[in-house]
Amino acid sequence: MTDEEWADVAEELMHQTGIAPRGDAEACRWIAVRHADDHIHVVATLAREDGRRPNVTRDYLKARMACQVVERRYGLFRTAPADRTAAPRPSRAERERAERAGLEEPPRVSLRRQVATVAAVAESEDAFFVGLRERGLLVRLRFSVQTPGQITGYAVAVPGYTNSAKAPIYFSGGKLAADLTLPKLRQRWGAWAAVPTARRVTRTRQPVLDHEARTAAYREAAHAAATAAWHMRHTSDPGVRADVASAASDVLHVTADITGNRELAKVADVYDRAAREPFGRPSPTSSSGNGLRVAARIMAVTNIGRGDQRDRSRDLTVELLFLIANLVEIMDAVAAHRESQQRAAQAGAARQAAGRLRTVERQASLPVRPTPPRVAEVQDAGRLAAESFPIPLSDGLRRESAGLSRPARDHQLHRRGPKR
Repeated sequence: MTDEEWADVAEELMHQTGIAPRGDAEACRWIAVRHADDHIHVVATLAREDGRRPNVTRDYLKARMACQVVERRYGLFRTAPADRTAAPRPSRAERERAERAGLEEPPRVSLRRQVATVAAVAESEDAFFVGLRERGLLVRLRFSVQTPGQITGYAVAVPGYTNSAKAPIYFSGGKLAADLTLPKLRQRWGAWAAVPTARRVTRTRQPVLDHEARTAAYREAAHAAATAAWHMRHTSDPGVRADVASAASDVLHVTADITGNRELAKVADVYDRAAREPFGRPSPTSSSGNGLRVAARIMAVTNIGRGDQRDRSRDLTVELLFLIANLVEIMDAVAAHRESQQRAAQAGAARQAAGRLRTVERQASLPVRPTPPRVAEVQDAGRLAAESFPIPLSDGLRRESAGLSRPARDHQLHRRGPKR
């Protein structure tokens, strides 16, 4: 691009952000410096010539709009618009602090992953806070000023990650992701959940089951994922598609957590954006989404991967690969759905997550097709997980076997896989 074109780009940026609107002689003063072929540096004051301050509210989004304008004007590569689905990224200071502390990733990233996992398996607000503390996280609650004892928010911190005053650095739910705020989580858990006060809550950890019970839980999850993938391909209801996309994220987070597989955790992080609705708005629940959530909770309650260390090598077997293969199909369908909504960033996140998940499947050296295996009765897991989330588990399993068995059989007609 020429100097004149770069000057026009800078002028468009100042105009769109409101720092220096075109035709405003009293606007802020600014300069643009070009010292390379592919970018410029823009410096502007934030004081107008008439002494007033410019309106720079939501300047990040306005700058994004300016970029799209110049992309169209000069035929440049079209980048994705801001869709309010991305989670807050760690700042430069956070990344450098994590490097100095020898951490693999900034605490904001690991906290977001852990909070999302606990939220996926918690059946209530009380269980959510207990689950966070059981993981060794520090939890700070925010209380209502008008209604003493009522919880209005929360923040979490990693022990040992402190500021210069040796105080823990807390991150509120909204600083982790828009869908992890307490009001959004309450909507996810359902309107039936009463708002708890600051009373002490205890929970008994469930016993660790054997490998056969964990395998049955994987089979149930693979069946639910296959049914959800079928519905993603055959429904045109955007609400159902959004709910399946969100529930698949829960399954992925739980699977990564209980197996301890780092690559699955990274896939879950990438896929998060594709599953999140703008501003973190909860999607309406559906039978397919509920089936995935019930399956995720079964896997969590059976403590897969947390028992005998000798069983860990047996967890990444064909049963898990059936689940992974069906999750890949869901991600492919989510990518197509987001493209139809013209949400390029979310579609790209879904495609990237699907590609990385296929890599996990190939590395396991056990090729399988995305076909739902016959599901054995999950007696022990069902007994332990028979609580409401978001519907009674026994009702949910009956509904899955009665109302969703036909799609699973239709799916087998189109894709023939290994018989179980």
